[in-house]
Amino acid sequence: MKYLVGYPEKIQQDVAALITRGRLRHYLLTKYPTPHTYSSDKRLFGYIMQIKNQKMKKSAPLSRASYDSTLRTLEHALGTHHFISRVQGGRLKVKNEIKIASLFREVPEAFLEMIVVHELAHFKQKGHTKAFYQLCCVMQPDYHQVEFDVRLYLTLLEQEGKIEAWARAIDTRS
Repeated sequence: MKYLVGYPEKIQQDVAALITRGRLRHYLLTKYPTPHTYSSDKRLFGYIMQIKNQKMKKSAPLSRASYDSTLRTLEHALGTHHFISRVQGGRLKVKNEIKIASLFREVPEAFLEMIVVHELAHFKQKGHTKAFYQLCCVMQPDYHQVEFDVRLYLTLLEQEGKIEAWARAIDTRS
């Protein structure tokens, strides 16, 4: 259960018991029954802009958002943010881009929102500091619970062999 490393032993034992009884999928489906509808890059960009405009009006503009099939959850990358600086004439132009692992095209909206909130928070707080996580919680009040549930989801996929199959598919395309 590599996605739960760092959590208390009791929590890891409870998750292991759910897995042993075959109840982890039921737990997640009961809590998050339907997937989001933002499966294209265009719809993802619109979704991220909606969250950004509601919760971070005065942050830097977002230039691009897309799903990325090369992001590997195995290396703990659910999404990435990029700050691209270019000199144009006498000005320095900065573009912000967000990429979300394509594994998250068909997950509950709360999971996608958690990843988007995380990446948007990097616009204001570069590192994973206390202020960074406070900002995440302002944008999504149940941020920490949803992050834990995403880890449960990844654990479930790993138990079913789906993460390894997804990683092999990426490796064959590279």
